[in-house]
Amino acid sequence: MCIFCDLIEGKIPSTKILENDNFLAFEDINAQAKIHALIIPKVHIQSFNEMTPNVMAEMTTFIQEVALTLGVKTDGYRLITNIGQNGNQEVKHIHFHLLAGEQLGRLV
Repeated sequence: MCIFCDLIEGKIPSTKILENDNFLAFEDINAQAKIHALIIPKVHIQSFNEMTPNVMAEMTTFIQEVALTLGVKTDGYRLITNIGQNGNQEVKHIHFHLLAGEQLGRLV
C-alpha cells in the first residue's frame, strides 16, 4: 500500500484542509511556499497518465474549493503534478501540489 493510501485510511496523521467522499487536501510536511497543500483522490490512481476524465472533472471542482478554503482563489496559486521518473514523481499516487500565499517565481 502507498503512503497516501495509508494517510487516507488514517494510519498516518495529517493536517487536513478539506475532505469529501472522494478527495482529500492536506498540508505538505515539506512546504515549498507559505501555503503548500497536497490534493489527492481517495481511490488509488498511480499517476496523471491513468487519470480518467470523470475523476479529473470532479477533482477540478474540489481543487477550486480548496483554493477558496485557503483564501487564495482570488490572489492566485500554482498547481503542479509530477508524472513518472523524469517528472520526479516520488509518491506513486496522483497528487496535485497547490502552492500559494506569496509571489512565486516564474517558471518560464
